[in-house]
Amino acid sequence: MAETLNITGDASSMLANKFEPKRKFRWVLEIDGIDAFLCKTASRPQLTFEETKIQWINVERKLAGRGTWGDMSVTLYDPIAPSGAQQVMEWIRLNLETSTGRSGYETFYKRDIVLKMLDPVGTVVELWDIKGCWLADINFNDLDYSASDAVEITLSIKMDNCVLQY
Repeated sequence: MAETLNITGDASSMLANKFEPKRKFRWVLEIDGIDAFLCKTASRPQLTFEETKIQWINVERKLAGRGTWGDMSVTLYDPIAPSGAQQVMEWIRLNLETSTGRSGYETFYKRDIVLKMLDPVGTVVELWDIKGCWLADINFNDLDYSASDAVEITLSIKMDNCVLQY
């Protein structure tokens, strides 16, 4: 039998209300040592759960297993000054000094990142604390005599944990 909704109070509460969506172009990414205005694109955190299966006779139950935070992708502009490449290399050198081959301690090369989503007037409406970040893949990208595009740097960042503050 079909269910009849029991509307208590104002029926307009069930209708779509006017709202302001978060916009993809209103955000700031704060990475220690990298100027925020160099950021062109960034992905928001992504969490994936493993699947745990429990077999019993001829049925199967599925439970959420361990959660893993996915890599964060960031694209930076690389201007002449301040040099985005130089800022990224300073972070890389905390993990690997390319001229000597020496590696750094985790406490040196891991950084915390803050991702802030903004409303139309610039108030922070969503704040992510991204903990224990380190550079897993750095691509200084291609050059092309036939293109007028800005030079970009692509980063793949691994993380330990993320916390959505609000």
